[in-house]
Amino acid sequence: MKIVFSPDHVNHNTKTELSGGQLVTPYECASRMDYVSQALQQYQLGDVVAPRAFPRSHVEKIHSHDYLEFLDNCWQQWQAAGMQGEAMPSVWPSRSMPSTHIPKNIDGKIGYYALAAETAISANTAQSAWLAADIALTATDYIVQGEACAFAQARPPGHHASKDQYGGYCFINNAAVAAQYLLDNGYQKVALMDVDFHHGNGTQAIFYDRDDVFFSSIHGDPFDAFPHFLGHAEEIGEGEGIGYNLNHPLPPGTPYSTWATKLDESLVAFRSYGADVLVVSLGLDTFEHDPISFFKIKTEEYLQMGQQLASLGLPTVFIMEGGYAVEDIGYNTANVLKGFLQQA
Repeated sequence: MKIVFSPDHVNHNTKTELSGGQLVTPYECASRMDYVSQALQQYQLGDVVAPRAFPRSHVEKIHSHDYLEFLDNCWQQWQAAGMQGEAMPSVWPSRSMPSTHIPKNIDGKIGYYALAAETAISANTAQSAWLAADIALTATDYIVQGEACAFAQARPPGHHASKDQYGGYCFINNAAVAAQYLLDNGYQKVALMDVDFHHGNGTQAIFYDRDDVFFSSIHGDPFDAFPHFLGHAEEIGEGEGIGYNLNHPLPPGTPYSTWATKLDESLVAFRSYGADVLVVSLGLDTFEHDPISFFKIKTEEYLQMGQQLASLGLPTVFIMEGGYAVEDIGYNTANVLKGFLQQA
């Protein structure tokens, strides 16, 4: 297995997150990757390789030009406006104010492009988001070149980012970029499995009206869990995408035995679809001790998760997403990959 990683992810090092009415140290922190790297090295799961730089055009197929321009310039505009803290939104175009007009003022502009208030932007956020996309593309290109599996150890994560919105710690949708790259390089039908605790609202929105990517997600019920406004079971796609979006919202306290039945249902759907490649949005916040989630998956059960995913028998690229029990994320990640390699 090729493991694509860059230590430069640490350049994204925001200091603040809005949580519970307070500004706290972000759950999505650089040290998460230290624990993942240590566990992968201990398990000796594959060669660690550096990412290559890819043309921006691959990301521009997923995200709008205006949004990417905003991301590139947000921090400079925020500072130029005299803002003292990190860039965070305070106003949105709410349901009573639907608008397609993008404000010139950065305070309004950041609210236009944000889906939530918890995710701050600082000096090197955009640089790190583009690096994460290169990590995902490098790993995916190994699949195109004939590797059976690869792991994009990317940070920041991506699955909450839609065509023109960021949030949930996500800025560029790395899994969506990977899926599009596979389609552009010979694959016909992509299965995109999101195993993060939180619904991949951005990924769903990007592919919701398409039939070349079958998206499935197992996640905390949006009535109870972020991102709250997408992820219900009746969301099955629209237009050409009808039938190619499968959501499994689950309640607090869900154990692996229940979770695994939903993964099996997704794999059955992928087989029926005729998928020829698999992208996994690999979030580990389904862990029983994750501080911002409510599933009860145990460390050893991630081995079984990897084995289940391998049973699909497809070339597979894993894209790093969430997981905030920092000291446990390494072994949980490594167990998924180890289980996959044992079964493959």
